[in-house]
Amino acid sequence: MHEKTMDVIIARNNQHKIDEYRQILKDFNFNGTTFSINPHAMYFFRSNQAAGVRLGYSKNSFNLESLSVDFDEDINFSLRDVEYSSKNYTAAVFYRYYVGLDKNRRFAIYNETDLSLSSGYGKFVRYYNEEPRDTRTNTVEVRLNFSPGLCVFMHELVSFNVSFGVFGFYFKNEKQLTNNEEEGKRFSSGASFKFNIFNINMGIAVHI
Repeated sequence: MHEKTMDVIIARNNQHKIDEYRQILKDFNFNGTTFSINPHAMYFFRSNQAAGVRLGYSKNSFNLESLSVDFDEDINFSLRDVEYSSKNYTAAVFYRYYVGLDKNRRFAIYNETDLSLSSGYGKFVRYYNEEPRDTRTNTVEVRLNFSPGLCVFMHELVSFNVSFGVFGFYFKNEKQLTNNEEEGKRFSSGASFKFNIFNINMGIAVHI
């Protein structure tokens, strides 16, 4: 009996919380798409050592058609027709050094060093005082990355690879325009010495 009572109470509490969110968030309409591809080719010029080239393309599009938020009489607002889109192109050269983990040569770890150049833009469109504001940020970036990884041969000629970005340097130049009028420029540089969850690369490689 006590277990059944607890089940009923939990169900009621969950439903109550959902109803509260529905009262706060009204007229919510959002959609988005994201796509990326990063093909690469490499050549083993020495045992366990390879050099290669990687190309990359990514595209994102997000559209918030409407959103109304109503906490109380003093905190309430609404948004409509907010759009964000971005495109980015990347070219890189890299070097890998492999270390085998078993006698059958099915598992290996590797360290990859790559130098990349990327160029792209991000576009943010929203309404301000009932007039559209189009803010575009053009970016050019140079990166030097050091990424450890794992290689697993599923077949003699096919392997699965995953790498993690943990250390690198970057130089970035940004230019911002609003309604096609230049607002400013910024140059930044720095280094990263930590694991980046957004810099995990996975893929299938075919060895010829």
